[in-house]
Amino acid sequence: AGIDIVTPDISRPLREVDGTIVEVNAAPGFRMHVCPSVGIPRNVAGAVLDMLFPSGKPSRVPIISVTGTNGKTTTTRLTAHIFKQTGQIVGYTTTDGTYIGDYLVEAGDNTGPQSAQLILQDPTVEVAVLETARGGILRSGLAFSASDVGVVLNVAADHLGLGDINTIEQMAKVKSVVAEAVLPTGYAILNADDPLVADMGKRVKSQVAFFSMHPDNPLVREHTQQGGLAAVYENGYLSILKGDWTLRIEQAVNVPLTLGGKAPFMIANALAASLAAFAHGVSLEQIRAGLSTFRASTSQTPGRMNLFNLGNNHALVDYAHNPHSYEAVGGFVRNWTEGEKIGVVGGPGDRRDEDFVTLGKLAAEIFDRIIIKEDDDTRGRPRGDAAELIAKGILQVKPDYDYETILDETTAINTALDTASGGSLVVILPESVSRAISLIEARNPIGENVIQQPNSTAAVESQVSVQSTVR
Repeated sequence: AGIDIVTPDISRPLREVDGTIVEVNAAPGFRMHVCPSVGIPRNVAGAVLDMLFPSGKPSRVPIISVTGTNGKTTTTRLTAHIFKQTGQIVGYTTTDGTYIGDYLVEAGDNTGPQSAQLILQDPTVEVAVLETARGGILRSGLAFSASDVGVVLNVAADHLGLGDINTIEQMAKVKSVVAEAVLPTGYAILNADDPLVADMGKRVKSQVAFFSMHPDNPLVREHTQQGGLAAVYENGYLSILKGDWTLRIEQAVNVPLTLGGKAPFMIANALAASLAAFAHGVSLEQIRAGLSTFRASTSQTPGRMNLFNLGNNHALVDYAHNPHSYEAVGGFVRNWTEGEKIGVVGGPGDRRDEDFVTLGKLAAEIFDRIIIKEDDDTRGRPRGDAAELIAKGILQVKPDYDYETILDETTAINTALDTASGGSLVVILPESVSRAISLIEARNPIGENVIQQPNSTAAVESQVSVQSTVR
């Protein structure tokens, strides 16, 4: 299209200089220049193409695509934040919205191909990081024919029975599309601790890099012995492995996202993001800078492990809504050594009956006290039905467990916060993240994600490379 604009500085975005668009024409007016009625023809179109596609420079935007059952949004945001450290303009899509740089282009759950195309068609975007969800893949496929990096975090039982996907193996095939779409020169970043994800490495045409929470993972060991690339959590460090060498990025306790190293699944998310960036040529220093300035906060990761200090106790908000994410949150809760652990639990109404029973079983193992609530939108399930199934799961594990059912989410959250004893941790797994955060902020929290960790002189070691003990 040909666009007529009025602006004091054509080199800057219109929103920064109060510029305006006067007219949008169906096509640029090249004909009068190429074939003038009078005068010398000029190849104006050639100059435009040279500007759009400079000689010797890449003609496509690098694409990093992220999928998985849990952790997609956090990993996408962290990956985008790391790439911002390179000075490039990053466009990214998440369940919270579509962003270009720090500008929210469109709010909403934007993890499908239409939102991705918005990023890929923007001429200012230099790197695209795209959260790629199951629903969008099933409805419309991918927004691109090939990517540079494809990250698959995990595959777990969620959304089964929807869209003709009835087994976890079928779900793995859906998510493997992200890995299989990577260019031969690119990298598929795969979770070596998840057999369904690790197996995707046999089907891709690209290079493969694995990440693992276990440095002695046999697949990682074999892969790195053959000169392959990997990232592991070893001796308290997030580290890159390449052959016999270990490149230590940073200690987990110094990475805010991991909540002082107490959240194992956040360490795994950080490993995946770091490996994706490293595989695409981002330096260790830039990765370290990104990790050290990214937090599980309401501003950077709303609804993902947002921890609030309420003075007498703490509250944690996380959008865990399936068994795998309950287990992930449970890893953090079990590392919480003070006071009573209270859970405000529920789940989306369109999940299977057995999924709700499983949520109840897990909650009984994680929390000292449970309040069962339901979503406002029960997604066609009768009111109270999901709560009864969760209660059934609780009693199967602990027949004498004293739980409480309060279907209204707001009332359930306030009850948990009002009755929490000193030193307690109240874990809220809400339908509405914004509502839960508002209820907590109304109580004037002292701070968010405040976990003090002692300084360690070992952090200096993270700046250097050491020969790997992983054989």
